[in-house]
Amino acid sequence: MNKNKNLITRTAGWLWRKKWWILIAMVVWIICSMLFGGNKSQRAEYATAVIMRGDIRQVVTATGEIRPVNTVSVGSQVSGTIDNLYVDYNSKVTKGEKLLTIEPSVLQASVDEAKASLDSAVSQRNYAKNEYTRNKTLYNAGYIARSEMEQSQTNYEQAESAVVRAQSQYDKAVTNLGYATIVSPVDGTIISRKVDVGQTVAASFQTPDLFEIAEDLSKMQIETSVSEADIGMIREGQNVTFTVDAYANQTFAGMVRQIRLSPTTTSNVVVYTVVIDVDNSDLRLMPGMTAFVTIIVSEKTDVLKTQNSALLLRNFDGIVDNPGDATPATHLAVMRDKKITLIPYTKGLATATETEIISDEIRDGDKLIIGRMGKSGKSSGNNNRRGGMRGPGGGPM
Repeated sequence: MNKNKNLITRTAGWLWRKKWWILIAMVVWIICSMLFGGNKSQRAEYATAVIMRGDIRQVVTATGEIRPVNTVSVGSQVSGTIDNLYVDYNSKVTKGEKLLTIEPSVLQASVDEAKASLDSAVSQRNYAKNEYTRNKTLYNAGYIARSEMEQSQTNYEQAESAVVRAQSQYDKAVTNLGYATIVSPVDGTIISRKVDVGQTVAASFQTPDLFEIAEDLSKMQIETSVSEADIGMIREGQNVTFTVDAYANQTFAGMVRQIRLSPTTTSNVVVYTVVIDVDNSDLRLMPGMTAFVTIIVSEKTDVLKTQNSALLLRNFDGIVDNPGDATPATHLAVMRDKKITLIPYTKGLATATETEIISDEIRDGDKLIIGRMGKSGKSSGNNNRRGGMRGPGGGPM
């Protein structure tokens, strides 16, 4: 009895003296068991993405300038000095309303000169007519030669033509005098005034612009440029939303009215002008504002969708042992109850980041397998030896 007791005592003492070494050995053994031990057929881990339900929109974004639907440039057909201005910026004008007058003295002098020439031509015509009448009577009585009578007839006809020319010159001078008073051609609002009193207007080679009049500011339009890569999705009548910096917290609505067929090239990119109608009945939108446009190509609500990156898997190697004819283009690998199920599907509406999933068997919240984490016992190659996450086609992600 005493002998057994002494053995136990000596053993406990030895363990007490070696306690730190024993503790370290146990920790090392536990770590090694965790890293290299356990079930060799340990289940692999998979990278997943969640299929969710929500709204999806396919859109085209662009920027453009807000402009009045119809803007009329008012110019001058005659030269001269601005005598009076009757309107200013933002003035409301009606058709025929006086806008400005050009100093008329030079134009009036042209009218007086043309009138004098006309009076002289009329006097010459009357004299030639009387002479022709007398000579015609004398010729009929046999007192003068035929040539003399014909000469008087020619003089009368030339005098008549001179009257017509003088009358046209006079009418032109009167018309130019009328152009000294510039009137509004339409009802609208003055949005630009480019002259001041005392400024000289020169209309020798081209008509100078004096005013710009917007007919109706309650109806505006946006002219935006869309690249050739996106223009095929644009149709007349599509809904549009846009924002402007002046009202950063508000979204405005519009509609595509026209797709102009004349392309332009900017930085080697072919773009087309898309015209968008905008209701501006509250007159908050001003000409020249920059609009950040979103053209709604297609829109669906309450559909199943997932991120585009979740659909990049190329095959089911290392995920499903025997997929058969199923491919990632026709089936989705879904994790349910810790089991992988292949479910047929089709792609619906797609955007730059999301794609609609069409399937009767997929439910909201399903986890879609997009790759494999850890080692794979069936695949070969460097990917298996390194054991990284398997991406599309079995490659490392």
